[in-house]
Amino acid sequence: MRSKTYTKHLAGLADQLNLQALLDQLGDFLLQSGFNGMPAWWGEPGDGQSDRSLDNLREAILQALMESGQLTPEMLRLLTDGTTGDTERDAEVQRDLGDLLDQIVQRLVNEGYLNLTDQAGKTIPPDQLPGGEARAAARTVHFDLKEKGADFLGYKTLRELLGAIGRSAIGAHETPALSTSVESEAASKPYEFGDVMNLDAAATLTSAISRHGLGVPIDLDWKDLMVTQSEYRSTAATVLMLDCSHSMILYGEDRFTPAKKVALALTHLIRTQFPGDVIKVVLFHDGAEEIPLGALANVQVGPYHTNTAGGLALARRILGGQKSEMKQIVMITDGKPTALTLPDGQIYVNSMGLDPTILKATYAEVAACRRSNIMINTFMLARDPYLVDFVKQVSRICRGKAYFADPMTLGQFLLMDFLKGKTRRVG
Repeated sequence: MRSKTYTKHLAGLADQLNLQALLDQLGDFLLQSGFNGMPAWWGEPGDGQSDRSLDNLREAILQALMESGQLTPEMLRLLTDGTTGDTERDAEVQRDLGDLLDQIVQRLVNEGYLNLTDQAGKTIPPDQLPGGEARAAARTVHFDLKEKGADFLGYKTLRELLGAIGRSAIGAHETPALSTSVESEAASKPYEFGDVMNLDAAATLTSAISRHGLGVPIDLDWKDLMVTQSEYRSTAATVLMLDCSHSMILYGEDRFTPAKKVALALTHLIRTQFPGDVIKVVLFHDGAEEIPLGALANVQVGPYHTNTAGGLALARRILGGQKSEMKQIVMITDGKPTALTLPDGQIYVNSMGLDPTILKATYAEVAACRRSNIMINTFMLARDPYLVDFVKQVSRICRGKAYFADPMTLGQFLLMDFLKGKTRRVG
């Protein structure tokens, strides 16, 4: 087991550091989706993990500390000028920097934001990490965001998005229906069996006096009972379908990382503000798979086509087991369907244009969702004419909504749609 002796000064720097502010600065790096580096399918197996090495994590932390001005003057001089002016002192400051980065990584691990593993996938205790000077060993250690870290980044993204659209207070899903409840939001109505007995005393007495006249005692009948009404608020089951085909990071633009950040924000919103709701995440590529919410932050794109029909089929099966009054699919994609799972389990692929066979199967799944009273809201990150026609046809079949957004406006479109609660109550 490797051991170190830290100076009091370095311990103070590491302990006083605001880890949440640092995580906020590292957000894009921690949620990287294969755009900045070579995904595994460009090179040798495993190359796609290079960006998630401990060595790169230290470099990202160092850059964040430099940008926020949290390093000592000597450290900054060494990093910017290459020397402090004293050769012997250069080596000491270099060691101090390595020790400082080690302590910060240990804090991130100890406080539950990150998880570190070796090449075999075995978790590494923070006190057994290779030190800053052991660069070769540091490249073999990889990091992943733990649920606490992903939850924090989802919260930060949600707060930024809500601020951008002018929303702060979040309640539950509004529907066109009215119900009886504690908070009065409409005119009183005569009591009916099954209503919450939230009696409107003034309206009840007025009803009794108008029917029997003013007198003492007041002749009160059950027909005089008036109860207040409030907006009916229902629960919803949502499946978030996230396209992770390779087109999400091609053409010089990273569309997947912003989409993943919005997905984290939406899952955080639902889990914290709508406790009666259900949220599931489905990735679709050559096929489709449901992933745990805790794995969302570490998802990356791959060498996949776009099996939209497979994603819709899986989402429909998941929602079929839910008892919520509203069921909806939120689909984030940037391309046309190019893959289809055949009855024998094989994958049929055609990347050239809109394949009639793939389109027919996709529209059939959309129609099946409509018959199951499942709304599909599509968020398209591209605006090619044939893709616009495809998305409009999906919306016509399921009577859902379609939004054409870019990665910068995706979050505003998605959260505004979700918070307005425009999906109708089934029944």
